[in-house]
Amino acid sequence: MTHTIAVPSDAPGGLSASISAHFGHCEVFTLVEIDDGRVLGTSLLVPPAHDHGGCLAPVAALAAAGVEAIVTGGMGARPLLGFLEAGIRPYFAADCADVDDAARAFAAGALPAFAPERSCGGGTGTDGGCCGEHDHDD
Repeated sequence: MTHTIAVPSDAPGGLSASISAHFGHCEVFTLVEIDDGRVLGTSLLVPPAHDHGGCLAPVAALAAAGVEAIVTGGMGARPLLGFLEAGIRPYFAADCADVDDAARAFAAGALPAFAPERSCGGGTGTDGGCCGEHDHDD
């Protein structure tokens, strides 16, 4: 069965791209098609601006693209809840070197679920846990 995962990436995206340290500040999402433990291909999705739907706008865009899981190094409590509500399973990729490494770890079942205590801000930031103390001036 084919699965589509999203990996927040630095530009230009793709399998050799670095994983963005935080979902909400990535330059592009690398969408990876995986079937039976094999990477079949990739595509790119430019995230919508934060000001149109806040941190949940990328969640909606990924859900519309058919993404089943997101593999990330960081996110706030609000998008974490948004992903769970959208049926997109979040996974933690702290030790992955690049998108290819993250995709292979996901395919092997080697990534832990993204637990609420890993989220930055923990829902206590002025933005409702979107990005915690991260700056939105970019």
